[in-house]
Amino acid sequence: MLLVGLTGGIGSGKSTVSTMLAERGAVIVDADAIAKELQEPGSPVLAAMAERFGADVIGDDGALDRAAVAAIVFGDDDESATALRDLNGIVHPALQTEIRARIEAQSNTDAIVVLDFPLLAENPRDDLAATIVVDVDPETAVERLVLHRGMDADDARRRIANQASREQRRAIATHVLDNSGDVDFLAAQVEHLFDDLCGLRGA
Repeated sequence: MLLVGLTGGIGSGKSTVSTMLAERGAVIVDADAIAKELQEPGSPVLAAMAERFGADVIGDDGALDRAAVAAIVFGDDDESATALRDLNGIVHPALQTEIRARIEAQSNTDAIVVLDFPLLAENPRDDLAATIVVDVDPETAVERLVLHRGMDADDARRRIANQASREQRRAIATHVLDNSGDVDFLAAQVEHLFDDLCGLRGA
């Protein structure tokens, strides 16, 4: 198994790169997808979130109201910063346990396992053969979030400000993918990247 990390800020195109790598045969361990699974109705994580943030974060259907949580944790004040720390304290231990299990399930294979983790710069790992950073100018990310996700521009900027900086992510990178262009420009870089990863696996 070759374990590599993939990270990038919100709106960077990290999910697009993850999909492209999966299409080329990589096994993706998607931290965001796992977190959503851990927050499904009836889960201990969801119960802990409701206890900390109030019943209003759970919709009438019993599912997590992600917009309600975002409104609490992505503000500009100290209360929001504390709420974000508390949220991470609830979600991250369960998330790390599940990530470990999924990586271990591939340990005796020759798979290229990609840990798709937006918080890799904030929570670095020492077990990665490579670290891939999808890089884009923050204002380009804001434009894409507004256009493709319908987010408010100020909300997008607040979320970006709550993540590691562009410079912090680039500092941990062994491979940087420039997503300032179109999808073909990105795909060509991913093709070269995957060739490099195959070379590392065979080394």
